[in-house]
Amino acid sequence: MNLTHIEHIGIAVKNLEDSIKYYEGVLGLKCYSIEEVTDQKVKTAFFKIGQTKIELLESTSPEGPIGKFIEKKGEGIHHIAFNVKGIQSALDEAKEKGIKLIDEKPRTGAEGLSIAFLHPKSTNGVLTELCEDTSSK
Repeated sequence: MNLTHIEHIGIAVKNLEDSIKYYEGVLGLKCYSIEEVTDQKVKTAFFKIGQTKIELLESTSPEGPIGKFIEKKGEGIHHIAFNVKGIQSALDEAKEKGIKLIDEKPRTGAEGLSIAFLHPKSTNGVLTELCEDTSSK
């Protein structure tokens, strides 16, 4: 895989507004984007620190993946996302190496990135997201 950097760390939260207050008021970060991704039943808020982003995830439905995660595990780190060059080839390589894929093909995620997830049962318990900015391609 051609990973370039940690793209973001996804954190599941119950209340986006309250969580933004912590990241801005206590940590001094600035929320630069709030976006709803309807097909994933989630509302996101982004902060940048260095080259890495923090993505807060609030479920818009108890049946969405973040709603189910919070019900089962509570608030906290949900996933780590890596920027990759050639997301489809990275998925193919992971599959060839025996990694269980959640997404066989990339789909559109927050900020318009192409995204795909690797199953935590194959990644030592860590939900892993691969991201690629294909907007300039």
